[in-house]
Amino acid sequence: MPLDLVVIILIAINAVVSFKAFNDMSFFRKYEFHVGSIRAGEQYRMFTSAFLHVDMQHLLFNMLTLFLFGPTVALYLGTVGFLLVYICSLICGSLLSLFFHKDDYYYRAVGASGAVVGVIFSAILLNPDMEVNFLPGYLFGIIYLLFSIYGMKAKRDNIGHTAHFGGAIGGFAITLERMPELFYTQTNTIILLAIPIVILFIMQKLGKL
Repeated sequence: MPLDLVVIILIAINAVVSFKAFNDMSFFRKYEFHVGSIRAGEQYRMFTSAFLHVDMQHLLFNMLTLFLFGPTVALYLGTVGFLLVYICSLICGSLLSLFFHKDDYYYRAVGASGAVVGVIFSAILLNPDMEVNFLPGYLFGIIYLLFSIYGMKAKRDNIGHTAHFGGAIGGFAITLERMPELFYTQTNTIILLAIPIVILFIMQKLGKL
């Protein structure tokens, strides 16, 4: 399978599922991330919610980001490696969301953000010299996660901001597992990108989230 094709297929799946949900609220509610339903036994929501989006803007932002960063990951890690980054980041994002909100039975969230952030961070680790919106890749990553902390505190939307961190951790883990030499060649980048993740857990420990 051509490397770029797997990215296009994932974008297509996200688009088809999201368009269905835009016009069918019962479908949206059935497959969204909802803590109460998950704890009642509907664990499939932890996976399906990552293919739903709040609106067209949310969908376009995530899919454009995947289109821009996905090929880099696929180029370095191959099709299987890219899929591992995407799926593991998705799962890690949902698991972290459940961990942070396990007692909030009304918590809801949707979006491919966890998986996409995992792809972003994987791409930055693999090619730290890349520029994102005219910023160095590592700086973009730090700003992105700090903005996610703000979104978690504000709680003004249905976007899974917590999943961003889980996705980043998943993208880190799989990329470093596939290319452990990065521990030696990109040590500073790894440390810098880990800073907002550490801040998140400190804030959670102190009850600030």
